[in-house]
Order: sequence, then C-alpha cells, then structure tokens
Amino acid sequence: MDFELMASMMCANYGNLEKEVHDLEKGGIDSFHIDIMDGRYVPNYAMSLNDLKFIAKATRKPMDVHLMIEHPNTHIRLFLDNLREGDTVYIHPEAEYHPSTTLQAIIDKGMIPGIAINPGTSVETVMEMLRIVKKILVMSVNPGNAGQMYLPYVGRKIDKLLELKEEMGFDLYWDGACSAKRIQEFAPKGVKGFVLGTTLLFGKDKPYAETLKDIRTLKFED
Repeated sequence: MDFELMASMMCANYGNLEKEVHDLEKGGIDSFHIDIMDGRYVPNYAMSLNDLKFIAKATRKPMDVHLMIEHPNTHIRLFLDNLREGDTVYIHPEAEYHPSTTLQAIIDKGMIPGIAINPGTSVETVMEMLRIVKKILVMSVNPGNAGQMYLPYVGRKIDKLLELKEEMGFDLYWDGACSAKRIQEFAPKGVKGFVLGTTLLFGKDKPYAETLKDIRTLKFED
C-alpha cells in the first residue's frame, strides 16, 4: 500500500542534525516535517526559523512546515522566503483573524496550502477552508509536545473528512502518536501520509532505513 512518511524533526538528535537529515534521506523518508512553535499558540517552544533554513539547505526532499504560531500572516514571508516551490505550509485556522489571506500568500509563492485541525476543532468550523487547501493535517493529540497519548475520538473526525476529500479536493495527513496500528487502520481508509515521531521512528536502536522499511512493509487486511 502506498502512503507518505514524514519525519517529525523536533524529535531528531540536534547534536548532529546534518547527519540526521542525511540518514533519514538515505533511509527513504518522503519529506521533513518542521514544527514551528512560538510559546503562545501552544505552550511550548520547538523549532525555529534557523532550524528550517538549515534543514531546507541540507536536503532536496520536500519540506512540510507546521506553523503553531499566533497570527501567522504577520511573519509568513519569513518562512516562505526560505522554502521552495512545492513545499507545504500548514496554519491553524484559530490562530488567524483571516486565515484565507494567509493561505493565499502560501498559494501565491507556489507552495501547497494546508490547515492543521486540533482535536477540539470540529470539521464544521473549517468547512469553507476545505475548498481552498490541498492538505489537511489532522492532529490526533493536542499540539505542542511530542510523546502524547492518542485521542480516540479523532478517528470519527477523520472518517468525516475522508467522506469530503474527493468533493473538496484535499488530501488527509495524520500527526501525533502515530503507531503501526494507526497506519494499518487509516491508510486503507484513505489517509495519504503520516508524521513519524518518537512512537515509531526516533529513539529506536536501529537505523532509520530499517525502521522505514519495516513501516512500508506493514501487513494490511484485505
């Protein structure tokens, strides 16, 4: 079964970040997921603009940028100017007065517009934006920290979004507590990609190439 795998770089070893990027690239990762946090929209600081710049220069793989910041439109140019056409940028609709303006700025730079939907955000509140964006990042945990527990009620939201994706023209991605069981359950339903963090990818006692191969060869029920 074909699905995309993105490495959550906030979980990487920053003692040798360049090696981490190259090992993940050689191991077959599809893209690099960059979590930018401002300590305001979420109660944590994570990756910075400089981290994004470094990783973007260290690889030709696509960048998958998740902006967990208040009023992203204020600073969106800083991020877009350090990305390439075809990279993805997600914003949280709740973080912006007029999220469609920010999404249009992403589109105008030739990048893929996306929104991230928190566990407590209903599909109904973002319905109009579903026609604008090309990617939906569904948070299965509350954003801000790695290693959290999966919130089971998010599965029903994903089912609802999967019913809309063909009509609205977007792809669906999973972020948070991504286990092999979740991939086996939701990839066959139509979830296109999964962000991998400490649950499956980082902090394991084997090479990334081996881990990624194991994930891509998971068994699925007919």
